Amino acid sequence: MSQQPCLSPSPAVPAETLPYKKTSDLANRLLATLASYQSCVVAFSAGVDSTVVAAAAQRALGSRALAVTGTSASLPAGELDQARELAARIGIRHQIIATDEFNEAAYVQNAPDRCFHCKTELYQRLEHIRLAQGLAVIVNGANVDDLGDYRPGMQAAANYHVRSPLVECQIDKSGVRAIAEYWQLPIWDKPAAPCLSSRVAYGQAVTPERLQMIDKGEAWLRERGFRVARVRYHAGDLARIEVESPQIARLCADPLRGELEAALRAFGWKYVTVDAAGFRSGSQNELLPILG
Repeated sequence: MSQQPCLSPSPAVPAETLPYKKTSDLANRLLATLASYQSCVVAFSAGVDSTVVAAAAQRALGSRALAVTGTSASLPAGELDQARELAARIGIRHQIIATDEFNEAAYVQNAPDRCFHCKTELYQRLEHIRLAQGLAVIVNGANVDDLGDYRPGMQAAANYHVRSPLVECQIDKSGVRAIAEYWQLPIWDKPAAPCLSSRVAYGQAVTPERLQMIDKGEAWLRERGFRVARVRYHAGDLARIEVESPQIARLCADPLRGELEAALRAFGWKYVTVDAAGFRSGSQNELLPILG
């Protein structure tokens, strides 16, 4: 089958101005868009966005849809198991592949375009699968809210003519969660779980060892009730911890503060700090104007 051209991203539109306000209308619009592709490979990470796209692809295309999950040291613990469980629940065909982004020097060096190299590796592999199985297009879970942030991975997607059905349908994150809840997907309120490499400050090398330190630290926080938490890596094995603002006082109070420091030092960190500004998605990008 021939690959359809990539559409230019639609501009972000406030949810209240969308032509389809009801969740069922949004869901049906997404289903119609997926059906128009004829067949597809879904880049499936088990996050809310890609899960909704995978569910829509299965409903619209059935066996002509395939979800593919890439796995490497950058995948947080538990995400692969959840991907398997969600794919089985949705009923979509599912394939797991190992990606080799750590063999790419530009990825390990961790310049601000790191995500471009990671997504290029993923989309190269998905393109091989697409061609081998005669599927029409690759699709991802980008939504209109992603258009307002620094996302070098979107250029990699454009290079491989990846379609973004949520963007094409002008669906934002709140719309994605509404559809997920409407379809009774158990991860409708799941916090964002980007790859572990996104926690490493630009200019600091991305290594499996550092990602394991991050993963262990975040797992420790989640086990103690910090549902949204980031352990960000800075030079000198310094951990900058972000939790939601109302939970900062609890994290910094004894005995938890001492337990936190002891645990992270055991995981390999030399210094442990708590960011007083609290959790911000993509906070590493705040330094980009300085780096540029």
